[in-house]
Amino acid sequence: MTDMKIKVCGMRDVENIRQVAALGVDYIGMIFWDQSPRYVAMIPTHAGIIPDRADSSPLTPDLSPLTSHLSPLKVGVFVDEMPQSIITRVVNFQLDVVQLHGHESPTLIRNLRATIAPDLRPGIQFWKAISISSADCLKACSDYEDCVDAFVFDTHCPSVGGSGRQFDWSILDAYQGSVPFLLSGGIGPDDVQRVRTFRHPQCMGIDLNSRFEIAPAVKNVDRLRQFLAALRT
Repeated sequence: MTDMKIKVCGMRDVENIRQVAALGVDYIGMIFWDQSPRYVAMIPTHAGIIPDRADSSPLTPDLSPLTSHLSPLKVGVFVDEMPQSIITRVVNFQLDVVQLHGHESPTLIRNLRATIAPDLRPGIQFWKAISISSADCLKACSDYEDCVDAFVFDTHCPSVGGSGRQFDWSILDAYQGSVPFLLSGGIGPDDVQRVRTFRHPQCMGIDLNSRFEIAPAVKNVDRLRQFLAALRT
């Protein structure tokens, strides 16, 4: 389990980000969907091509703890967002990964990559979240296999992620694609053994969020530390 990537999503609080980053996680996720209680805000500046900047309010993290080359990569989570808004946040937050959690088309993803990757953020990755309730849901992956770097398999629910509920991981036995994925959806402190025994050749890591929270966007660092120590043993 030492090579399994760990993403902690739904982060916003400055000190909490610093503490979680110090645990040696691989990705810190920030949610740029304004319907989420973990929303990371921006404020308008009406400055033209980059119309927004990071808000200095408590809803926007100071990303200084993530500037080291040893720090986690930064993931921005978007839901059916306008391309210009995604590009703005990639630039202002220096995102390493764009995670798309809505109904974004493969064409949109290709266009975003063509716009961002060459000059604005070379090497940026694009992940597509797929909501899972049955093996039929995996059929959607075929449309994205040639334009994304990874999938995030999450629990199908009326809202967009963060439900704290798990899906039946055995459904993923039917996934035969070549694109790696993160396992997401309701993974909590008591799931160490379940994660350790899960096997799939394309599983690159896990995504942790609401089950480790003290409050929306604030993670229980001690629980995360204990979970990761047990997972890596």
